[in-house]
Amino acid sequence: MREDGKIWHESDTFWTINTNSMFSENRWEEIPKDVADILAMLELKPDSHILDLCCGVGRHSLELTRKGFRVTGVDRTTSYLNIARQKAADEKLEIELLEGDMRTFARPDTFDAAINLFTSFGFFEDPAEDKQVVMNVYNSLKSGGVFLMDMGGKEVIARIYQERDWQEEENGTLLLQERKITKDWSWLDNRWIRISKTGERHEYNVSHRIYSGVEIKTLLEDCGFRDVQIFGNFEGAPYDQKASRLVVLGRK
Repeated sequence: MREDGKIWHESDTFWTINTNSMFSENRWEEIPKDVADILAMLELKPDSHILDLCCGVGRHSLELTRKGFRVTGVDRTTSYLNIARQKAADEKLEIELLEGDMRTFARPDTFDAAINLFTSFGFFEDPAEDKQVVMNVYNSLKSGGVFLMDMGGKEVIARIYQERDWQEEENGTLLLQERKITKDWSWLDNRWIRISKTGERHEYNVSHRIYSGVEIKTLLEDCGFRDVQIFGNFEGAPYDQKASRLVVLGRK
C-alpha cells in the first residue's frame, strides 16, 4: 500500500512515522556492544574510513566515529540524517552524512570497510537492483576492504515465523503486523497498521526480498567478493538452527 503516491521505502511519511518504533531507546542502548562486536569482525586499522550504507539516524555511524574511525553515512531520508547531524553537533563529532540512494551511491576505491545493517537490503522488486547495490559497495571499497551485512535470514524467519502479532510502543501506539511468505519463499509481505493513542491510523505493505545464507553468499561472490563468511550474530556464532541474525562478511 502506498502513501505520498510512493512505495513504502520511498515514502518520507513512512520513515518519519516509524522513527520511534525503529529506533527505540532500547535499540540505541544496544549499539555500543554491537559496534564492539562488529569491529572485532572487521579487524580494522585505526583511522580506517567506513561507509555506513543506509545509516538511518546514525546509531552505528556515531558510535564508530566516537571510536576514532572516519565515517561516511548515507541514507535516503532527510529527517533521519538531520537527527544524526544534530547528535553529531551536540557531541562535536566529525562525520560525513549524505543523502543518497544505495542503488546509485558509489565512490570508487575510497573505503576500508562498508556496513549495511538492520535488514536495510532487499527492498527492490528487481533483483538486479540488489546486485547493483552490492556492486556499488564493491567498487567503493579499496583493495582488501571488507563488507559486513546484517539481515533477517530466510532460515531464521522460517523458525520464528508468526502470521500475526502486535505490540504496544512506549508512546502507547499500537503496531499490528500481518505477514505472508510469497514468490516461492523469496519475498515477505508484511502489512503494518499503526494506531496512535488519538486514533490516527496508518497502513503500509512493507514488502521485501528475503535471502538465505547461501543466496546472499552467492550474490556477494558473483559481485567479486572473496572469502565470504556467514555468521548467526555479530559475535561470530555459526549460522545454524540457533542463529538470531544472518551476518555476512566478504572481502574485496
